Amino acid sequence: MKLRAFAPFAMAAAGGLVLAGCSSSEADSDTAASGEAAGGDLTFAVFNGWDESLATSLLWENVLEAQGYNVELEYADPAVVFQGVADGDYDVVTDVWLPLTHASYIEEFGDDMEELGAWFDSAALTVAVNPDAPVDSLADLAEHADEFGNRIVGIEPGAGLTATVQDAVIPTYGLEDMEFLTSSTPAMLSELDTATSNGENIIVTLWEPHWAYGAYDLKNLEDPEGTLGEAENIVTYGRSGLGEDFPEVAEWMGAFTMDADHLYDLENALNGADTADYADIVSEWVAANQEWVDSLTA
Repeated sequence: MKLRAFAPFAMAAAGGLVLAGCSSSEADSDTAASGEAAGGDLTFAVFNGWDESLATSLLWENVLEAQGYNVELEYADPAVVFQGVADGDYDVVTDVWLPLTHASYIEEFGDDMEELGAWFDSAALTVAVNPDAPVDSLADLAEHADEFGNRIVGIEPGAGLTATVQDAVIPTYGLEDMEFLTSSTPAMLSELDTATSNGENIIVTLWEPHWAYGAYDLKNLEDPEGTLGEAENIVTYGRSGLGEDFPEVAEWMGAFTMDADHLYDLENALNGADTADYADIVSEWVAANQEWVDSLTA
């Protein structure tokens, strides 16, 4: 979703930010002459630091290359991705959060994109604590603030989640006296890891799906006032004309769904790995989940 990230993914990805010089449909015209795979060339845009964006894109790179396509991943921030898909520089982005998080981008660029289908239907912004924390609801947090060191550990200052917590969660629940720390998602995850290891209380801003829910025992605080919004869908979009140029791919991705268990398992396998090892990790994961993976193109 959104604002998120994980350090090895984001840092390694940042160096790879390059807009494709031509759309895949243009590249396809040279495919036969160059001896490239008969399926054609596809470029997936991956949001820097969004774990589900990386995991699903790497998964589809593996799946589509096994079907004879050439797949390239390009890493960029959301604004660049949406502009690139609308311009035809990217073919596919798997991580569009709707109806709220990316609504402004779809309003601006949606006419030049093709909606392929939702693959996850319970994405959500969250405020999470350790499971034995002395509070279950945001409504009760103010009176227990001291037990958390009067700190809420956030992510990037410019993230949508950060804005939601700062502009809606904090004033609604009277948390103005708590320190809201914003730095980066990797910094937040480091603090979460340390607090968990030490058995300390901690409050972090998070989202689902995220690999942290598979790696740590966490409890989402109830949000009786609905400040964090309702559950969202994660939707795959393609550039305009993708369905005509690659009808098989559009059909497969339109039917794609992935449950949280498979997603978290793949994200955790990738967690902390070097980018050079991604392909081998995904290949091993695919082999271990072959029946499910085969169903994606059945």
